[in-house]
Amino acid sequence: MRSALVALVVVALGSQVHADVYSWTDDEGVSHFTNMKPQGGGKWKKVLDSAAPAGSKAAAQRGSCPRCDKVSSHDTSPERFHRYDQFIYEAAQLYRIPVPLIRAVISAESDYDPKVVSSMDCKGLMQVHPDVYIDMGTVGDIFDPRTNIMTGTRLLRWLANRVDGDLVLTIAGYHAGMGSLAKFGYTVPPYAYTRQYLKMVLDRYYKYKAEEVAAQQRAK
Repeated sequence: MRSALVALVVVALGSQVHADVYSWTDDEGVSHFTNMKPQGGGKWKKVLDSAAPAGSKAAAQRGSCPRCDKVSSHDTSPERFHRYDQFIYEAAQLYRIPVPLIRAVISAESDYDPKVVSSMDCKGLMQVHPDVYIDMGTVGDIFDPRTNIMTGTRLLRWLANRVDGDLVLTIAGYHAGMGSLAKFGYTVPPYAYTRQYLKMVLDRYYKYKAEEVAAQQRAK
């Protein structure tokens, strides 16, 4: 069980992502977070950066910079965004995870390139950490798109079950790990990369969700 309740306010962001997060705890013990700088400060406090555990996914700097991804994303074909739809829908149905969330994680993790390898050896479309595909009992090639999507989505389901379906904590846990959530009282860990990742995935999740709703309305 979580020891604290969490409320989060996140502004949908475009290409520029800011790492500042502010927090306060109300009289009922609910921890509130926002990425908007509160007017006048007051009860809100800026969450200070804390170093993510060495070797963890949350400690990895991403991209093509020195000491970043071992293999960065190179697939720029428009077709990549729907190339793996069959596996996304299969995983969503099996593990009861929203399709827009799976898409958002894939977009943030690999930009739909199944060959990406991070500096922490996370691999494939959903950047599955070596420890994860052992814990999830993955059989087969983790670079295989279906295997990777099924493993990553199973992890999302596992995380969601442990945080009472909290979307924000599920996403944060996917990046920082359940241990980091527990360390900070089942709130969003104050890791700069995790906070950036959280905002990025939420932004894309709501974008994909809106597109899904619009497509359903057109089909009526």
